[in-house]
Amino acid sequence: MNKRSMRSPLSRALGLGSAREGVEHWWIQRVTAVALVPLTLWFTGSTILLAGAGHEAFVAWLRRPFSTVLMVLLLIAVFHHMALGLQVMVEDYVHSAAKFALLTAVRLGCFALAASGILATLRIAFVG
Repeated sequence: MNKRSMRSPLSRALGLGSAREGVEHWWIQRVTAVALVPLTLWFTGSTILLAGAGHEAFVAWLRRPFSTVLMVLLLIAVFHHMALGLQVMVEDYVHSAAKFALLTAVRLGCFALAASGILATLRIAFVG
């Protein structure tokens, strides 16, 4: 008897494993990784072009709507991808009572870093 015959037709159709969440986690991690490629190239290129420029030039660059939106998207993708990767590491290598606390700290830490970066970006974009 093969493994496929042990799964219900619905679970085969939805692509769900026994944990019911692994596929979604895997896909989101891949989507954020793919999104990070052009966003990182944009950010790196922009940073190179702004090298040596003053504070005013950076503020003017970040106040452009295109730059603001891409910066916010970069921050969301970076910290969400980081949270997913750290979650996998904790789940794979921590086998003690500290697992729940570490997973909570990872999520809260990544959320706090993303939120502070987004708020700083929006403050620069709208206030200067």
